[in-house]
Order: sequence, then C-alpha cells, then structure tokens
Amino acid sequence: MTAEELKQIRLYRQHITDPADKETVVKDLCGVQCQFLTNAYHSLRIRCKEDPAPGTWGNGFVKNWTVRGTVHVISEDDLGLFKYDKGAYRCTEWEDTAYGDSVRISAERKKYFADLIIDLVAKGICEREELRKKCREAGMTDVEESYVFYGWGGLFRPLCERGFLHYKVQEKKAFAISPEYVPMEEDTAKREMMRRYLTHIAPATLRDISYFFGYNQREVKRILGSLPTKSVIVDGAEHFYMEDLLSDYPDIPDCVFLAGFDQLMLGYQKTESIFLPPEHLRGIFTLTGIVMPAVLLNGTVAGKWKRKGKKIEISCFRRFTAKEKKSVERRAAALWGDKSNVIYI
Repeated sequence: MTAEELKQIRLYRQHITDPADKETVVKDLCGVQCQFLTNAYHSLRIRCKEDPAPGTWGNGFVKNWTVRGTVHVISEDDLGLFKYDKGAYRCTEWEDTAYGDSVRISAERKKYFADLIIDLVAKGICEREELRKKCREAGMTDVEESYVFYGWGGLFRPLCERGFLHYKVQEKKAFAISPEYVPMEEDTAKREMMRRYLTHIAPATLRDISYFFGYNQREVKRILGSLPTKSVIVDGAEHFYMEDLLSDYPDIPDCVFLAGFDQLMLGYQKTESIFLPPEHLRGIFTLTGIVMPAVLLNGTVAGKWKRKGKKIEISCFRRFTAKEKKSVERRAAALWGDKSNVIYI
C-alpha cells in the first residue's frame, strides 16, 4: 500500500470523505477534543452530512476528561466507556493535597467544597463563576480557591472523573450533574476504544496507537492481541486495522479546513504524520501545546487558518498556486458563504 492510498483510507474512515450523522462521528472518533468549543463544532461540521445546528449541536453530548487525560466531547451514553472502572466512581473519600511552598488543602475541606459544589449544581447554580462566588461566601480562602478553581482542572476534574459532574457542551464554562452510569471493566473498555480506533482512525502503527491513547507499546500490543486485527505494510512499517478495506476510496479532496486539535492531526504520531510535512510541524503543533487549525491541500498540510468575522486568514507554509487558491476560496465559500474574504499571509 502507498502513502497516498493510506491517506484516502484514513480520510474516508474519519468521515471527511464519508460524511455521517454527528452521533456516529463522535462515537467512531472516540470523541472530539474540546479544549476550545469552536474546534469541536468545526470537527463535526466537516464530517457531517448536514451542518450541526450551532445552538443545539451539543444535545446528547457531554464534555469530560477522557483519552490522554484531555477534555473531549463524547456521547452521554458513552460515559461508562470512557470513565471506565478505576475504583473511583462516586467515591467520596479525599486526601490532603499540597503543592508548592504554601498551597495546601485538607481532605476535610476538599470534601466540604466537593459536597457544596455538587449540591449547588443540583440546584441549578452551574456556571463556574457563580460557583466560585458561592464558595467564597461559604468561607473559601484564597489558598483554597487557587486549588478548587485551578485553571487546569482543580477540584472539578476529580468530580468529573468520579462521575458526579460533567461540563455542559457550551462556550461558557458550566457543569451539570452526570446521570448515573455503570463504569465498564477497564480491559473491556480499552478493547472497545481500541476497536473504534482500529476501525475508524487506523490503519496505524504501534507508535500511532500509543500516541493517541497515551499507552506504552507493551500495553498496545497486549490489547491488539485480544482483537481480530489485520495489518498492511506502508513504507516498510506495519499498520494495524480492523474490518475489511474497500477496493476503492474517494479521491483526496483538493482542500480541507481542519479544526484545531483535529483528530486527523491527533490520531497519529505527529512526527511521523503522512499529512504533516516535518518542516511544518511547529506551524501546527506549537511548543505551548496548541494544535492549530490546518489547511490541507491535496492531502498535505500547506498552511493554517483563522477566521475573523468574514475574513479567513490563511498563513501559508509555502507558495500556493493559482489553482490551489481557487480550491481554498471555493471551500471557504461552501463553509462560510460566498462573501467570505480569504486573505493569504
């Protein structure tokens, strides 16, 4: 198999050339990363048969920490899969936390604020800043606030990971009480997530799979050994997958506006991506952990994009031909209307 054929398969399996409904896309891709909500919406938009309604596209979905310990939009009925059993479901026991020279919060105070937050959210007080205000009124100190409302999770992360809360799928940070669910047994959950990956993101190498899930390669091999996998050689490397490949796939699109943190970038080892030339790696994967929205021309990243009102700014990684610019402008018009103003910088 050639690298170009592999691109065709991956684009099809990831629903970029085989659009589906939003529920199918979210399940097949093991969720869509949601560090920024607009990215999650765009990831679905370029993969769905119909444009998900901006105001209601999150209905039936939740935001929670899942793959690689990052926040994803997942189907509500997949909570038991991605929040599989680690013995922490609805756990109310807490431990003292200390970090740095001065920040310390006791198990007793963590429990107090955890119970308070759950009670407030159950009563409809669910926005982050409203909750901060109520906790301050209940005696939360500056030191305690620095932990409870820490920007990278704080007390809310374990509350979400233990099945008490989840983020609402909306721009403003707000929480909801999670429905009760039965966490899957860990090995069963890992096999199901791997099945989805191998069917809808693969063919992929061991390094790709390890990168996507954050597992070491020994664990990847162990899970692969429990599944009916197949493999194919591409450029001398073994790529694993499940389900039969088709005899033919749609052509690679002239232009695709990928979302930031798109699964087509995150699904495979970034330094070995067949879509991202190594010289453009830092143009998409920044040193601060951001994955920029990429412009894919004929299956290869050639720039990144940013939308400002009706303006679409394209930061070109190389010179675009006149034909390529026409493809970009046609795709921009299809996504954002004929009056979209594409600017190349």
